[in-house]
Amino acid sequence: TIIPHLSVLYEHPEWFGPLFAGLERRGIPFTRWHADDHAFDPGTPAPAPALVFNRMSPSAWQRGRAPAVLYTEHLLHWLERSGVQVINGLEAWRTEVSKARQIALLRDLGLPRPETRVVSSPTAALREARAIGFPLVVKPNIGGSGAGIRRFDSADELEAALPDLDFGIDHTGLVQEYVEPQDGHIVRVEVLEGRFLYAIAVYPPEDGFNLCPADACQTGDRVELERTFCAVDAPKNGLRVEAFTPTAEIRADVERIMAATGIEVGGVEYVVGPDGRPRYYDVNALSNFVADAERVIGFDPFERLVEWLGREVDALDPRTEGGAEIAALRTAGAD
Repeated sequence: TIIPHLSVLYEHPEWFGPLFAGLERRGIPFTRWHADDHAFDPGTPAPAPALVFNRMSPSAWQRGRAPAVLYTEHLLHWLERSGVQVINGLEAWRTEVSKARQIALLRDLGLPRPETRVVSSPTAALREARAIGFPLVVKPNIGGSGAGIRRFDSADELEAALPDLDFGIDHTGLVQEYVEPQDGHIVRVEVLEGRFLYAIAVYPPEDGFNLCPADACQTGDRVELERTFCAVDAPKNGLRVEAFTPTAEIRADVERIMAATGIEVGGVEYVVGPDGRPRYYDVNALSNFVADAERVIGFDPFERLVEWLGREVDALDPRTEGGAEIAALRTAGAD
């Protein structure tokens, strides 16, 4: 008997503990697909009925799991060709793993963004950086959690660093202008079902932390960016974080971005520059939600995520074999 259920594709061993715990509490049947050790038969259709939630992280290559990043596209393609419903599916994933695609999308939508060049080599990065002007940041096209992002304040500084530039697993880099936050913070807007869920403002610490127009994740020495300073983890790491209310126009912009990419659960970051104009610079299909959420924003977004996933599982076609058994499983609290 095929029973409608949820499968969660993931990679990080800790980030999804709250999600799994919430699903278990509510008795929503699910299976864990760890991208490190997974396989499928492309010669046969994927089993259905099923709902797959893609929680794969592009920053997995920073944890020795580059193959899992590349594998994910093939898996999602097979699932969607088989008619399986995928939350944050193939188009969302392709957007997640290409900052170049993100900038092009923002252009297509007519939204403001930092001036950016996509480059194939460090020497091209230096040439394009001189055209953009300093300060600026250089980063890998496939990033995640601030992976590999570096700030440079002069051409000499960048030229000296050329031998050490790392463009990541697709060997493609971005050179992007630095935008000084007019009001001292960046904003991260989260969505659920593609609609506004909450927003947070993240401020630099008093010791001189500088936010960049990249992933809001920069160390004090401006050299290597770490997850320690990422927006979603900010409350854990001593950064000042506040609930924030974006304008209706910003909220509409974010929802347009998500609709265009197929991202149903994710986040968008932007910075307001000295001229008062927002610049959107990062589109995320993977969101772990802000740390200490109840204190920061007044509710637990994981609870709302789990409630929505439960409704999505319930909505799987009841006419399929085993469909009638889903209610019994939910009542019994089965995993």
